[in-house]
Amino acid sequence: MDFKESLKLNHIAEIVEGRIIGDPNAVVAGLNEIHVVRNGDITFVDHPKYYKKVLESAASFVIINKEVEAPEGKSLILHDSPMDAFNMLIAHFRPFEPAADMISGSAEIGTGTIIQPGAFVGNNVKIGNNCVIHANVSIYDNSIIGDNVIIHSNTVIGGDAYYFQKRESGYVKFLSAGRVIIKNNVEIGASCSIDKGVTGDTIVGEGTKMDNQCQVGHDTVIGKHCLIGAYAAIAGVTIIEDEVVIWARVAINKDIVIGKKAVILATSAVDKTIEGNKVYMGSPVMEVRQYWKQLAALKQIPEIIKKINL
Repeated sequence: MDFKESLKLNHIAEIVEGRIIGDPNAVVAGLNEIHVVRNGDITFVDHPKYYKKVLESAASFVIINKEVEAPEGKSLILHDSPMDAFNMLIAHFRPFEPAADMISGSAEIGTGTIIQPGAFVGNNVKIGNNCVIHANVSIYDNSIIGDNVIIHSNTVIGGDAYYFQKRESGYVKFLSAGRVIIKNNVEIGASCSIDKGVTGDTIVGEGTKMDNQCQVGHDTVIGKHCLIGAYAAIAGVTIIEDEVVIWARVAINKDIVIGKKAVILATSAVDKTIEGNKVYMGSPVMEVRQYWKQLAALKQIPEIIKKINL
């Protein structure tokens, strides 16, 4: 997430009430999670397991809960609870804005677009030309919809990320400041949910078609011309490359890549990165020919047991 204007690190430290290690006058351009962080960004780390990864990342600024020497070219903010500090920044720079109307006055809606009764369009939403937004669709703040997009009833675009940190007192929610971007010529079925990124963007690529009751998690990127069947559940921070086919009731884990032109047959579960140009099935998935061989072998087990007992 970019700040509307660049800020000095001492201003950021004042907001979170942290102590600077490094240059207080360094300029901060935005804030991001580690998987999308860029030079000029501030991020956070609160677990020793990830100190090295974050301190060596592209981030120019890190909120951290251990006093260490700032790496060359970086500055740190020391804070007892870095995630809380990061949430403070999100709440400060992208606060929740209550809606005043069903279609916000700050929304931009293109020529020829039809918005059916009961649809909600939030603040700063952009919808392109010749779209159809059916009844009771909710498009949350800052979402961007391209041209010739169809969204069917009861779908929610831009809900918060399902992202919590467990503590002794219970679960603490990681606030969401990202967006959903839906490219041109996409169709999204009824009662789907596409969550916005935490600090980055959840993206649905051009020409992709999604059936009813699908879930897409935060910061996931779906490529061009994909087909996604009903009840598919796609976790956050996943990359689905172009022309992938995902059939009904497929579950896909987080932080993995589905290769270009992969086909995943119905009711499968994907728990790791898979190559493109192959057909997969099973839970966990395997290439379909291997799956059928294993299934054929399993069917022989009763006969084998019968022979042994003889």
